[in-house]
Amino acid sequence: MTRAIIHLILHALIPGLVAWLAFRPRWRRAWLIMILTMAVDLDHLLATPIYDPNRCGIGFHPLHSYIAIAGYAAMVAVPQLRIVGVGLLIHMALDGLDCVWLG
Repeated sequence: MTRAIIHLILHALIPGLVAWLAFRPRWRRAWLIMILTMAVDLDHLLATPIYDPNRCGIGFHPLHSYIAIAGYAAMVAVPQLRIVGVGLLIHMALDGLDCVWLG
């Protein structure tokens, strides 16, 4: 499997696992919300080229900036935004992992 395929699979599996473990009474809803946080990747449309397999998105794309990540972390403290914040932080962590794989 290529790194890109593994990356995409993790973006579905990890939120599912976290939803199951942390939000069990409503895990399906939590998983769906966390999957919808993938929309944060729309900021890739602002880059040229849109997709570069050798580019680390953390710190490059506006919604993947360190300031944005701090905002996502703050969302976790607000009960109404917690699931969205967790989903965004998972997304950033997995993108960060991808950056580590790039070396």
